[in-house]
Amino acid sequence: MRLSQLETLIHVAELGSLSRAAERLHVAQPALSRQVTMLERELGMQMFDRHGRGMVLTESGQEVLRHAYRVFSELDEIRSVAAEGDTGLRGHLSVGLPPTVADLLTLPLVTAMTERHPNSTLRVVSAYSRFLLDWLRRGDIDLAVLYEGGPIRTLRTVPLLDEELHLIGAPDAGLSFEVPVPFADLAGEQMLLPSRGHGLRNLLDAAAAEAGFDLSVRVEADSYSTLKDLVKAGHGLTILPLAPIHAEVARGGLCYAPLIDPTPMRRLVLAVSADRSITRLGAFASDEMVAAVHRLAATGIWSGHLLDDMSTGHI
Repeated sequence: MRLSQLETLIHVAELGSLSRAAERLHVAQPALSRQVTMLERELGMQMFDRHGRGMVLTESGQEVLRHAYRVFSELDEIRSVAAEGDTGLRGHLSVGLPPTVADLLTLPLVTAMTERHPNSTLRVVSAYSRFLLDWLRRGDIDLAVLYEGGPIRTLRTVPLLDEELHLIGAPDAGLSFEVPVPFADLAGEQMLLPSRGHGLRNLLDAAAAEAGFDLSVRVEADSYSTLKDLVKAGHGLTILPLAPIHAEVARGGLCYAPLIDPTPMRRLVLAVSADRSITRLGAFASDEMVAAVHRLAATGIWSGHLLDDMSTGHI
């Protein structure tokens, strides 16, 4: 197996056509066709389904493609070791963040990478933790911040923060950050919450059960921005972390109160796949995200309890 065969696999898979891949690589199409055939013979499997409109990876081909990306990622790491200097690290990094976390960490991460490693490239994917977990396992992203839902044996993780959740209301809801609300006081209250099966909803249903009642939900919406807009319009109360609504609270567009007995909390972790080593670019990004979490917690924007008192996010 040669690197040129894996390179051909990547370009044909991305473009779906031998002819387009040949144009991109400035190589004759028959030569690329031979590379694909040789790779299929080497591995003893069919990599592509051929049809009149082009070529589509088989399921086995998709698995090989993921490994090919990793091979070239390691090559980029070797080049960065040789080329490192005033221009910093090179290479590409894919980072997964939950929506509320993306609003807080994307800007400091992009700023740090632009200043320190201007020749690197970054992809930020925003999705719920269950999707990020799957993509991390498959190698579609390099590292992720997740809301931990239990032991994750296939990942290496660094605990970041136990994030507190607060009762959120419109300005006239009468909530005060100085007056905690017992969770049992929400019995009979018509709430605006994510749908059943959502990680946050599961946590809140468990808190309500601990307080001895079932939550009454007027509207279910899995979008945090939708919940926030509904609350601002006076349609009810919700329960969210403080960080993504901090600006609205400061402007007086929302108010909040802590919840007690119990206080709902969820753990935030930094994660990478257990079967792959993290690149130096990934280690830098993890350091920056840990530092950003610490800064936001220290200023009160991110309400919660820091974990492990780490100065570095190396995994």
